[in-house]
Amino acid sequence: MSKIVIALGGNALGTSSNEQLKLLENVSKIIVSLVKDGNKIVLTHGNGPQVGQIFLAMDYSANGNAETPVMPFAECGSMSQGYIGYQLQQCLQDEFERCHIKKNCATIITQVLVDANDEAFNNPTKPIGKFYSEEEANIIAREKGYQFIEDAGRGYRRVVPSPKPIDILEKGVIKLLVDNGVIVIAVGGGGIPVIKTDKIELLQGVDAVIDKDNSAALLAKEIDADILLILTAVDKVCLNYNTDSQQELAKLTVSEAKKYINDYQFAEGSMLPKIKACIEFVSGNPTKKAIIGSLDKAKDAINGLSGTLIVDE
Repeated sequence: MSKIVIALGGNALGTSSNEQLKLLENVSKIIVSLVKDGNKIVLTHGNGPQVGQIFLAMDYSANGNAETPVMPFAECGSMSQGYIGYQLQQCLQDEFERCHIKKNCATIITQVLVDANDEAFNNPTKPIGKFYSEEEANIIAREKGYQFIEDAGRGYRRVVPSPKPIDILEKGVIKLLVDNGVIVIAVGGGGIPVIKTDKIELLQGVDAVIDKDNSAALLAKEIDADILLILTAVDKVCLNYNTDSQQELAKLTVSEAKKYINDYQFAEGSMLPKIKACIEFVSGNPTKKAIIGSLDKAKDAINGLSGTLIVDE
């Protein structure tokens, strides 16, 4: 039996609530199969597309309407945690019912502390929301002051800061629940980023999106998980990805992973943050395991039949 933190990508959840619900039905089957094996599970998920959609809808509603208040970005992040968690809970509960398993699951709206002086606030890099043409992006940038980047040849997307997570404020209740057998959904979208104000250290939400893999690694450390499982679109980490000399990797040590990072083998905004998160979790912990693999082969990855295993030296 293992305590496992599983990180799901936000892009894997579809582009609408109906599509997301159907996709989560398949996710729930995979999670419940792991629960049947006696594992304790904490689920995290991305929210880049979802939080962008929520913010865009709120912004559109408030535009020119004095009765509709502008919704801060952090509050939009909390909404995404709530509705993704709600759908995931529902699918898990339905699957438990079908399998005649008595199990509780709960979503924890989670705040993650970041440094107000993090350099990331001066260099927004995290894409959110929908794709725009260059002309559309330029118009919105002039009107709203947002920053945009071209995203992988698919169009232009707004970017927000992506500061490093320092602390998970609800870690105590998350650990309490999972240690008592509850399936916990937490740190959605990397967590709601908050800072401590200078004078009296009150918490304050900020316009940012924390990388969900970084937060998943921090959560796994904080609750003393045995395994960090990052699920993505590929079965294994590859060298020379998408070339004629592509090579799949079944296992990586921390030193090998760092060497490949220095060789620019892993793409920024794609595999690189996943590799770094795994390194962060297993470094100095020879009993811990991190695995990167595909959603449909999650159970095989846990059993060493698929995915890329990342371990300390």
